[in-house]
Amino acid sequence: MHTLLANGDEGVGQLTGSNLSLVVVAAALALVALGGAAALVKSILAAGTGTDKMREISGAVQEGASAYLRRQFRALGIFVVIAVVLLFLLPAEGGTDVRVGRSVFFIVGALFSSFIGWAGMNMATRANVRVAAAARDGQPTTAMHLAFRTGGVVGFLTVGLGLLGASVVVFVYNGDAPVVLEGFGFGAALLAMFMRVGGGIFTKAADVGADLVGKVEQGIPEDDPRNPATIADNVGDNVGDCAGMAADLFESYAVVLVASLILGRAAFGETGLVLPLLVASVGIVCAIIGVIITRMRASDASGLTAINRAFYLSALISALLTVVAVLWYVPSSWSELSTTVDTADVPVNPQVFAIVAVVIGIALAAVIMALTGYYTDTRYKPTKAVSASTRTGAATNILSGFSLGLESAVYTALCIAAAVLGAYLLGGGEILVSLFAVALAGCGLLTTVGVIVAMDTFGPISDNAQGIAEMSGDVEGDAARTLTDLDAVGNTTKAITKGIAIATAVLAATALFGSYTDAVAAEGLMGEALLGALNIADPANIVGFIIGASVVFLFSGLAINAVARSAGAVVNEVRDQFARFPGIMEGTQRPEYGRVVDICTRDAQRELVTPGLLAITAPIAVGFGLGVGPLAAYLAGAIATGVLMAVMLANSGGAWDNAKKDVEDGSHGGKGSEAHAAAVIGDTVGDPFKDTAGPAINPLLKVMNLVSLIIAPVVVVYTVEGVGEHADGPVRWIITGIAVAILVGAILISKRRSAVVEAGEARAPEQRESVKVG
Repeated sequence: MHTLLANGDEGVGQLTGSNLSLVVVAAALALVALGGAAALVKSILAAGTGTDKMREISGAVQEGASAYLRRQFRALGIFVVIAVVLLFLLPAEGGTDVRVGRSVFFIVGALFSSFIGWAGMNMATRANVRVAAAARDGQPTTAMHLAFRTGGVVGFLTVGLGLLGASVVVFVYNGDAPVVLEGFGFGAALLAMFMRVGGGIFTKAADVGADLVGKVEQGIPEDDPRNPATIADNVGDNVGDCAGMAADLFESYAVVLVASLILGRAAFGETGLVLPLLVASVGIVCAIIGVIITRMRASDASGLTAINRAFYLSALISALLTVVAVLWYVPSSWSELSTTVDTADVPVNPQVFAIVAVVIGIALAAVIMALTGYYTDTRYKPTKAVSASTRTGAATNILSGFSLGLESAVYTALCIAAAVLGAYLLGGGEILVSLFAVALAGCGLLTTVGVIVAMDTFGPISDNAQGIAEMSGDVEGDAARTLTDLDAVGNTTKAITKGIAIATAVLAATALFGSYTDAVAAEGLMGEALLGALNIADPANIVGFIIGASVVFLFSGLAINAVARSAGAVVNEVRDQFARFPGIMEGTQRPEYGRVVDICTRDAQRELVTPGLLAITAPIAVGFGLGVGPLAAYLAGAIATGVLMAVMLANSGGAWDNAKKDVEDGSHGGKGSEAHAAAVIGDTVGDPFKDTAGPAINPLLKVMNLVSLIIAPVVVVYTVEGVGEHADGPVRWIITGIAVAILVGAILISKRRSAVVEAGEARAPEQRESVKVG
């Protein structure tokens, strides 16, 4: 690698024996995490599974979720094959062996992301009935622990496979590892984005349809077995919040490691290839500790108190262990590092630099957890105000929740910006060192990822457990209240993890942005030429910035509109079943649950293609069509807009959801009141906000940054006069034209699908793959 503004060294070669030993230690700790996951699985599956009726319902949910993921993986296989071929054809520093490695580890990253998504779904669909059974047996503490430890399984898999993949690449490829890791991160991010979008469309289409017809029109509870959409709703919790979010957080972990290793090699030399792995190893230890110490006490107000306590304790332990690891491994003087970067103006020594950068990331996770909890938890004023607004109707409820999202996005974005700036200032003006500090902050934030994933998976498991209890009719009284309380806690933990996920996306995207500019410099665009290309006063760069911001809006609009179309089909199907089969409401006839699962499965697969193509082709079109500078500005615009949009959507949706829970708990007239109807409307608006469009922006940012990073050398060759060999030749415009044509075609096809679904469309089984449920 080279520095951004001047010629630098060619990077490190083979790692020394001691550093290779540390890489092996990191891989061994990753295997410990995987072993911990296996041990948790065994203890969870040993728990009781309740009544026959509860097991039947859980089995139906598991069958529907498995059928959906099988179909999704078959569809995504096409994208994986195309991406592998293109990655191999693109040039890479290090020659053919490195190109092959990049392609192979793209597949590894995609497989790891897919496996973690599948494992999250698989464990959640087995734990839900066990959580319900524990509550039914009068064991609320056991129910809470089962739900959280199941999330811990996914957390251990996330940190274990992420660190194992990165360690193997560094061990095998040494100084060429960052280039190979581009493929690993890209594979994880691409699969995560598709799983997040597809799962989000499935889960929210079912949820919106079930709520609008069941709660509002028929006046029945959320998980009443008479509602034909209730099985699909519970399936959706698993394919969206478990499979999708687990894959999302894994790719965040992988991509942050990729960015830190790329910049670490350039800024710290050989030490920079090992330090991020050491920080990630600290995360393994903290994940194990965090899951073990999450226990409810008699004095705890709710399960959230226990979860918060464990999170903050594990974060503190993470900071302390990081200090020990850095003081032991990192030299106290810049002269002892194998780097040619000018560090004369760096205000602190390497040890202080690394410690402060990592601690900034850990502190950011804690701040975002507190801030998001404040804006979405029913115990605090903002969500209480949204709940109170339901007394004057759905319109004021929507306005109140939307304004809360807008306001909270500003404060969250400022906190993330402060963390980025604080880390950046540690470099004292040396750009590579500063960007490495930002990447280390991302690593610090993700030392808590094991607990974060457990918190996220806790939510849908609790939701499913309550659904199974209500559908079976076998859980009543205090046991039912226990599950309701766990569900409310789960809503808050899901909102918190979405806030932390977008913070990791911004840190990773910022670091990858630095990697992009470094890759451009490596192709010969350096010094004044590079500064000129990145000049924001250039109208072409302003255009690039605007396009990047616009892509976030378009991506969000496509995702929300996809939910609207699919939910419309679900609404028509549910209404149709109620009309055709009067015995459903009388409790004498079983609804056709499988039809709604079919609709959601079909629409999710169909609708995820356009947003996915947008993320891949837009950077290619901007890079080859406008050039290196506009592509950098494009990324900056996407990052700035993405953080605000994602937090706004997530927090609005979380507040609406918990405001509904507050009303259902008896506030403002309780269930069946006009306030309740208004709260349900607000919640259905927030569903695609918080569980489809909002969280999908996280992998969107990283996919676009990784695409830009991978194509950067080719963009220089074909667009920069005096540097590139084929600047302004016909190939540039052919590539631009193909990318634009694919993008425009995908959008036009998507827009041809009407958002208003005719009643007959939902009753077309010959157009759907049959999924037998129940």
